[in-house]
Amino acid sequence: MHIHILGICGTFMGGLAALAREAGHKVTGCDANVYPPMSTQLEQLGIELIQGFGAEQMALQPDLFVIGNVVTRSSEGRFPLMEAILDAGAPYTSGPQFLAEQVLQGRHVLAVAGTHGKTTTTSMLAWILEHAGLKPGFLVGGVPQNFGVSARLGEGKAFVIEADEYDTAFFDKRSKFVHYRPRTAILNNLEHDHADIFPDLAAIETQFHHLVRTVPPSGRLVVNAREEALQRVLDRGCWSEVQRFGVRKEEPGALRARGEPQAFDVLRGAMKVARVEWSLLGEHNQLNALAAIAAAEHLGVTPEQSAAALADFRNVRRRLELRGEVGGIKVYDDFAHHPTAIHTTVNGLRRKIAPSERILALFEPRSNTMKLGTMKAQLPWALEEADLAFCNQAGLAWDAKEALAPMGAQAQVCEDVEALVAAVLKVARPGDHLLCMSNGGFGGIHEKLLEGLAAQT
Repeated sequence: MHIHILGICGTFMGGLAALAREAGHKVTGCDANVYPPMSTQLEQLGIELIQGFGAEQMALQPDLFVIGNVVTRSSEGRFPLMEAILDAGAPYTSGPQFLAEQVLQGRHVLAVAGTHGKTTTTSMLAWILEHAGLKPGFLVGGVPQNFGVSARLGEGKAFVIEADEYDTAFFDKRSKFVHYRPRTAILNNLEHDHADIFPDLAAIETQFHHLVRTVPPSGRLVVNAREEALQRVLDRGCWSEVQRFGVRKEEPGALRARGEPQAFDVLRGAMKVARVEWSLLGEHNQLNALAAIAAAEHLGVTPEQSAAALADFRNVRRRLELRGEVGGIKVYDDFAHHPTAIHTTVNGLRRKIAPSERILALFEPRSNTMKLGTMKAQLPWALEEADLAFCNQAGLAWDAKEALAPMGAQAQVCEDVEALVAAVLKVARPGDHLLCMSNGGFGGIHEKLLEGLAAQT
């Protein structure tokens, strides 16, 4: 079957393209923006990429168009190919629906949901199962360094998937994870995000409960005990075994009294497994690991086996990834874009380095939620542990200077990436850590910084 994917360079759709290609389908695709690491992976797979969404792509005559959620119906005519598909009555489906029907059917799906940490936790879980010899399939919203690819079909029964609550497509407004029908589901954390879709946290909680409803009685929910929002989700109804991790706030009897079929003790100290030595930073990654251990145990992998696997775990690219060092100045790349993720990332780096070393936090509010300014008031808190902060104002409809005013001289707002690079190069000094945070390409800022630093030496 020949499928043509609209929005192929998104992390989910790019991974889907890789799976479809591995399954023997002919795959082509189009997108408006192409940047590594996904574009590199697709090119290595020999998948033809077409720039833009022009109607002339109908001439490819695929058997099926697979539509990413970047595609919309709009009066501006941004997606003429979609209009042509509808006019011609050509067959089309969403990415999550294609995945459910063509890949996940009959598999033991382990889904990792949550506002933060999905990619890292999914990668940890896939690696634990691989280390245990289960040869899982997986689809991750990044490139796990233990595997070198973001997706594969696998040979075993297990399939691990990063379960996003973002909407499926313009014609299917359910969260993507509703399609996956997991037997094991991690609910890692829950905050308000995707403000372009969800008006408030309660709306996201509803979607998470839709996910809970799809887990079978013999399935397992692995739930962060620290999250009140997740407890509210379970209070709406729960029909599966519940395994908790983190700080336990209630006794098992109280949980059973509310109707939970079964509740286990918290995974204290990773179920008493041996100490894991790894390079990951922060308590949030310890919690991610506990969740992965509990999910893997549902497939018979012991905590001891999981600990051994995690000792060899290499994190996903763009998670405090060191991109280079020039003249004693280090440049990092990180995917953080939500204020909580930014705060966690800066804190993790601060805990790693000496207090006397400076962190220069460079960020662009690029996600739809941040572009709307919904969480702009949280930015000073998110950046409080950075010595200096630099914000890219380009593309924002709100005033970043006003939002960051509480930080005073600690924060600087720049009109574009070039101005931001110039501002950083003026103040950077040996021993500094330049932490670049964005869920996009950030205008190639990492290379520009390294080149600029090299020119100054």
